[in-house]
Amino acid sequence: MVAAVIVSAAMFFAGMGIYAFAAPGRLVAPFGVTLGSATARSEVRAVYGGFGLAVAVVLLLALADPTLRRGIVVTVAAALAGMASGRLMSAVDGRTPFYPNWFYFLVETAAAAALFAVA
Repeated sequence: MVAAVIVSAAMFFAGMGIYAFAAPGRLVAPFGVTLGSATARSEVRAVYGGFGLAVAVVLLLALADPTLRRGIVVTVAAALAGMASGRLMSAVDGRTPFYPNWFYFLVETAAAAALFAVA
């Protein structure tokens, strides 16, 4: 169970990272964001791509080194909970469609809860 949760989270972050590297504009398009410059694409590749792949690697490290597991898993769970809370706080801006805002809110909340549960 622990390994399945950690691997699932690692796959989510790896997928996000690879997609951001390959197609940064398409990654953020569902949020109404357009990337009109190389600088903007660089930012998405860094924040979603590089960060996503780094988190995936660290989660896999958590599987390989039990002494680091709890700290890594709690940290990633907290990051996901923070992402979800940012989406929740954005409700002050008005109604948003289920996809992408609330869909990812649910994904991030569920992933955070699952990681906290196995930490």
